Amino acid sequence: MVDMHGNSPKTLRQDLLKQRKEFASGSGFASTKTSLIAGLNHFLANEDRTIRSIALYWPIQDEIDLRPTLLRWMRSDAQRRLALPYARPDKHLDFYEWQEGDALIPSAHGVPEPSPENTARPQLIPDCILIPCVGWSSSVVSGKAHYWRLGYGGGYFDRTLAQLRKNNPNLICMGIGFDWQKLDDSQWAAQTHDEPLDMLLTESGLLS
Repeated sequence: MVDMHGNSPKTLRQDLLKQRKEFASGSGFASTKTSLIAGLNHFLANEDRTIRSIALYWPIQDEIDLRPTLLRWMRSDAQRRLALPYARPDKHLDFYEWQEGDALIPSAHGVPEPSPENTARPQLIPDCILIPCVGWSSSVVSGKAHYWRLGYGGGYFDRTLAQLRKNNPNLICMGIGFDWQKLDDSQWAAQTHDEPLDMLLTESGLLS
């Protein structure tokens, strides 16, 4: 458990990112990554018939790299598609098809992203979105568990998910995180504008 009582969200993010950097350079990181990717493969195998397109993320700041796993998933079926997010000036995300080797452009935050001008890679609405967590929390509402993501503070995913869920009620939004990133109410609580995750994947397995 992260001991950060009373910190502001900004300070909390900085502390969590520092801790993630230390964790990623530690001896246990490789086995943690292996366990998490095994959980992702299990999910993909079980959802084989319902998911045809997945939006992933380009890993930054010691996030787990899921690209090799997802490229293998895509290449095993000609109908499958991968997509990467493009950050619009209005702080919403659009998703464009991505294939290995595509030329990408740096976003305003320095994250490689697809170019909307690339006519060979159309925009798509994904069936599933994988979102990295800086931290996460859970709550129980009417007997059902809900999972919440602490991100980088830009609000892009919350705005985007609210709209996408109207367009695609079957959208699966999965947070990617680690067990130790879990926060309690004294550290951080989701706000009214925060969109819940449908699932959360850590090295311990899939929480839904």
